[in-house]
Amino acid sequence: MRILGIDPGLRVTGFGVIDQAGQQLSYVASGCIKTQSEESLPGRLKVILDSLGVVIRQHKPDQVAVEKVFVNVNPQSTLLLGQARGAAVCAAVLADLTVGEYTALQIKQSVVGNGHAEKEQVQLMVQRLLKLSGTPSPDAADALACAICHAHGGQGLGKLSTRGFRVRGGRLV
Repeated sequence: MRILGIDPGLRVTGFGVIDQAGQQLSYVASGCIKTQSEESLPGRLKVILDSLGVVIRQHKPDQVAVEKVFVNVNPQSTLLLGQARGAAVCAAVLADLTVGEYTALQIKQSVVGNGHAEKEQVQLMVQRLLKLSGTPSPDAADALACAICHAHGGQGLGKLSTRGFRVRGGRLV
């Protein structure tokens, strides 16, 4: 199965593509989609939507994993991030792909074993898990971590049921 992970952002949207064969994960591609801050909001969202469409057509993922929006102190930032996330989800839906959604806490717990891990820890674990020769950029690492989370226990492994469970401390209880 091929999984596309997306770390949405209005300025920088990270993407990462991995293959899963049983318990084996392998790196396919990763990168960042950058928008210009002087461009209009609709223009920036179009760049995200179109660029992810190109990534999807080029790498042909079977499923997509997207990081959920967290609430910032600044509600305007949260709203803008949510719109970037919406563009990312739309790119997947337009390609008829299944979308899994994960919080940053779930992703970090799955990849690092600590839901409150620092960005550098996520980068190093992604590098180790995918046997990369170098450290991926923070945004690409977050996207790859999202894909790894999906492969480790999200919808990528038989759509495990989480009904009746709550997330506490990054774990299902």
